Amino acid sequence: MALERGMIEPFVESSIRRGVVSFGLSSYGYDIRVSNEFKIFTNVNSAIVDPKHFDSGSFVDFTGDVCIIPPNSFVLSRTVEYFRIPRDVLTICLGKSTYARCGLIVNVTPLEPEWEGYLTLEISNTTPLPAKVYANEGIAQLIFLGGDGVCEQSYADKKGKYQGQSGVVLPRIEQ
Repeated sequence: MALERGMIEPFVESSIRRGVVSFGLSSYGYDIRVSNEFKIFTNVNSAIVDPKHFDSGSFVDFTGDVCIIPPNSFVLSRTVEYFRIPRDVLTICLGKSTYARCGLIVNVTPLEPEWEGYLTLEISNTTPLPAKVYANEGIAQLIFLGGDGVCEQSYADKKGKYQGQSGVVLPRIEQ
């Protein structure tokens, strides 16, 4: 379904596993990859985290093959893949067990029907130690839920604020 409907680009038709954290088509989902673009959370400015007035100075931009997440902190990144979710599909994202077993948790909200773009990923290091994340390797799995019909109002219909995002996108509040 994903390949025929152009839902995922680039699309990897089988699970790539040897020497990497796996990615690609899985039994009932798709294992997505994290890009090499990271925003590492830092508290050098003693900022208060406020989703209505988010201070972009709370992050340090980093590009590389391996990102070190500080202890008890997090990074934002984006997927390698670009998504086009059909109007009759809801997608749920779950972190991969390989990273979860290391204390790294991935959080992404559901991908609503007719949402399109690169996913912004939040990767939390819950451990008291620095942790590595490998760019261009698996980070989470998407599960696709097909509806009995199309939804009444899609993300595109609502003109969602994260529609068509192309990079790592910080929190937004519409004014």
